[in-house]
Amino acid sequence: MERFNLIAIEDLPAGEPIEQALTERSKRSWNPRNYEPDGEDIPVILSSPAIPPSPAMYVECGGSGTSTPSSRYNIQISVHGSRSPSPSHKRVRRSLCPDQEHDTTNRDSISSLRRPLRDSEICYLLHYGSDDDDSDDESQNDNDEIVPMIIPRAAGILMDTPDDEEIEIDTAAATKPLVTSSAPSIISAPTSPARDTGMKPSHFFEFDWGTFPDSPIPPTERRESFKEHSGPTVAVSDPYEIFRLIWDQEFMEFIVQETNRYAQQLAAEMLDGGELQASSRITEWKETNVDELLVFFGILLAMGIVIKNRVEEYWNTEQNIFSTPGFKVYMSLRRFQLLSRCLHFNNSENLRNLNLDPSQAKLFKVEPVISHLNSKFTELYIMKQNIALDESLLQWKGWLNINQFIPNKAAAVGIKTYEICESQTGYLWRFKIHAHKASPTVSEADPFTASTPALVLNLIKGLEHKGYTLWMDNFYNSPALARKLKSIGFDCVGTLRTNRKYVPTELTNLKKSQMKPGQVVGYTSGDVDCIIWRDQNRVATISTYHGNAVSTKNGVTKLILIRDYNICMGGVDKKDQMLAAFPIERKRTQIWYKKLFKRLLNVSVLNAYIIHKQTATEVLDHRGFRKNLVESLLRRHSIKMQPYVFSARVQDTIFEVSRHHPAEYPRLTSLNSTNRHRHPCKVCGKRTVTYCVGCDKPVCVFTCFVKLHN
Repeated sequence: MERFNLIAIEDLPAGEPIEQALTERSKRSWNPRNYEPDGEDIPVILSSPAIPPSPAMYVECGGSGTSTPSSRYNIQISVHGSRSPSPSHKRVRRSLCPDQEHDTTNRDSISSLRRPLRDSEICYLLHYGSDDDDSDDESQNDNDEIVPMIIPRAAGILMDTPDDEEIEIDTAAATKPLVTSSAPSIISAPTSPARDTGMKPSHFFEFDWGTFPDSPIPPTERRESFKEHSGPTVAVSDPYEIFRLIWDQEFMEFIVQETNRYAQQLAAEMLDGGELQASSRITEWKETNVDELLVFFGILLAMGIVIKNRVEEYWNTEQNIFSTPGFKVYMSLRRFQLLSRCLHFNNSENLRNLNLDPSQAKLFKVEPVISHLNSKFTELYIMKQNIALDESLLQWKGWLNINQFIPNKAAAVGIKTYEICESQTGYLWRFKIHAHKASPTVSEADPFTASTPALVLNLIKGLEHKGYTLWMDNFYNSPALARKLKSIGFDCVGTLRTNRKYVPTELTNLKKSQMKPGQVVGYTSGDVDCIIWRDQNRVATISTYHGNAVSTKNGVTKLILIRDYNICMGGVDKKDQMLAAFPIERKRTQIWYKKLFKRLLNVSVLNAYIIHKQTATEVLDHRGFRKNLVESLLRRHSIKMQPYVFSARVQDTIFEVSRHHPAEYPRLTSLNSTNRHRHPCKVCGKRTVTYCVGCDKPVCVFTCFVKLHN
């Protein structure tokens, strides 16, 4: 049987995590009222016992109606259970624990106190272990009911998964651990170059795996120095101005041109097919312009703030609690539906003339938006050192051959995008839509042309030799890719599948059953470290600078690699979480690329908000930023578009006013009669001689005419 060099995690050298979370996790606490018998202070000695207290402490002692004696306070219990104070002692609460020798130095149990327990002490004992959020080894009853829930990626790496999709993040250490020095929470770019440690192999695929050295290099020296000044590249803080930097005038004019062209193509197609009716909305089409389209965008963003189930409900003007009359002021419902139908981004006639591969053909209609936003996102912002590569899923339940099924995502099924996000803020820097599974075209001269390594290298293009640290999960990571990234100035950290090529065979053959909880084993090739840690599951990790040092926090010992991974891997998840509060893409549509466009519009607003937070002196919250943006779009562009777009509506209104006016019924046909025909009023029911010409309904002129037409 193959032997492995397993080490207990407590035996590894201590180190300090390099990354620091924006907000520290805190335990929830409940502070009961303090009980002071007759104003006399009782000293409280609380500790964090390593051994849970015995349940016998909570069982009432004896059965004779007397309590456990106490040397300082004593009470008497009557046979009927009522308490009566001792004549020579003050009345106090009954002690829950038996009398023991009072030892203030005993840190193993609170029961060493020779006095009644305080409320805070009782609560601590009753809730022992329930608030320990950092514990990795909490046991669970197998008979407990399993409640389905969405697991964050940082927590999912420590959970059991099926064998065919094993998340092998859990590896740790090696025989000779890498000792790290204490590092600051924010690493500045070191000026001195790292010393030569054999981390420049002659070939990407020649790995000489061994145990960690006796005199290792600290992670801060192995890590690439960061050479960028991060933050926005523009000094603009107004929400509208930042939004217009992304959706500039030139690109908006392009969308207007394609939308007007598609409306004409759609009308011609319906006419040729015999589908064009007099009541079709397309017969009301008038060419749009940039101002109207920006108002349309503003209404879409407002729908993410005011959430309703149906689009028609936003134009509800009834006098009830569900009324939202503001939408009708800026655009009619029919015009909004018509713009939604004709919104277009590329000339469909060019699809036949271009020689496109399947991936490009599937994304042809939305490709201009993808290219434009990728260019703007990378141009307007420089990311900090830690960046995360992960997938995001836009829910789409309709038939679509590019749909992906990812059960651990909230959407589960839909359109998948690969995204590079800043770990700290969630800023989306570059993305790629998954359109098809490319056929293998791996070159023997360059194995990194395979689909997954090529995807990673394309997404980080332009960031080479700047010292970025790329955090990825086990879908992307491999020793060969980690070495490739190191050679172009990146660090690479994340989880690892041990069935990848060039992973040490000792780690590939190591089973979960061969390790005990808390044991670690790992190997290094000088520039790449592979470690397996046995927690509740077998967790395999890879890093180019961490080593195998550990840190202890709140009594829980973990690899510093795991602690840093939990902090830095959630960039894409943070972005999705912030977008979920304003779901403008949730409205029903039968055209998948228009829903994708709404998601990209939503992301552009989030990126604009992140830029605003770092440039503004008075920072708005996320909701306030969106409200300010919507109000600016409607205020600045609705006035310009009103004479152009609403001219037909204004003419109809004038015509309606001139057509509806009161008149009198004719006189009776009898000779010299002054009486006129009378009919019941449609509002009050009284008989009247006046009626509305436009409605042809009897109505009282002064009391009911206005009510009828309102």
